[in-house]
Amino acid sequence: MISTLKISSLTKRFDGVSALTNVSLAVAPGQRVALLGHNGAGKSTMMKIILGLIPASSGTVEVLGAAPGSAVARAGVAYLPENAAFHPALTGEEQLRYYLRLRGEKPAQALALLDRVGLAHAARRRIGTYSKGMRQRVGLAQALIGHPKLLVLDEPTSGLDPVSRRDFYALLDGLAAEGAAILLSSHALTEVEARTDHILILARGRLVAEGTLADLRRVASLPVAMTVTAHNGHASAIAAGLPGARIDAGGLLHLTCAQEDKLSTLARIAAFGPDVVDIDVIPPSLEDIYSHFSQREGQ
Repeated sequence: MISTLKISSLTKRFDGVSALTNVSLAVAPGQRVALLGHNGAGKSTMMKIILGLIPASSGTVEVLGAAPGSAVARAGVAYLPENAAFHPALTGEEQLRYYLRLRGEKPAQALALLDRVGLAHAARRRIGTYSKGMRQRVGLAQALIGHPKLLVLDEPTSGLDPVSRRDFYALLDGLAAEGAAILLSSHALTEVEARTDHILILARGRLVAEGTLADLRRVASLPVAMTVTAHNGHASAIAAGLPGARIDAGGLLHLTCAQEDKLSTLARIAAFGPDVVDIDVIPPSLEDIYSHFSQREGQ
């Protein structure tokens, strides 16, 4: 499959200081990719290079098969910053009509775009009266103009309430299903864990890990946690048969095991038969994995 975005050996230096070092990655059509990293890891620098706002020091970047910032790239790429700013005196509809004209699109599409992001009810209100979450949705509507093939989103759910966040990711799912590639930077790891296909972790300007969540769990090899619910009076006997298990104040048993020991540990728990009421298996979260790779790079 041809990549919508392809980066090879990308390096960026500012006055001799490396912001990005030998980064290579690819984003395919229809793929939802999360770009993770602490502040200063190089995420914003990478996005600026992809958008053609600053040049790379070395390496290559191809956006839709063209150079960043070229006419081809600009026509097919949309960007949503963390803090979208618009003229407060304009209504949502007026703002979208203005952007549609700039992109050579029909201004009449404004209401449909606002409806797509849940702002049809506020289309004729001044943006100065909008909440931050509503302004963010105006920004997303603007990003959807022209059916972009690559969306670059920087903390896109900042300021959105839980329902709006859910609707936002549902919209991204639909765009990806239509073939749009999505590169999304976010600190909201719980959201990203469930709604992206591929994960990139930057630390100190280097790509320290990439892959699906399952890939990263396997490489990190972090322990799996288990919680066992026992019938009344049987918790102590079960704990005695599971080295390292502890019983909390509510009578639940907690234990951990290595990834490769998960099935054998489950078999040992199942051997207690009716003395066990339930088992919860809790794999390492994306937050655990992110911390693991970031700390490893720091060390």
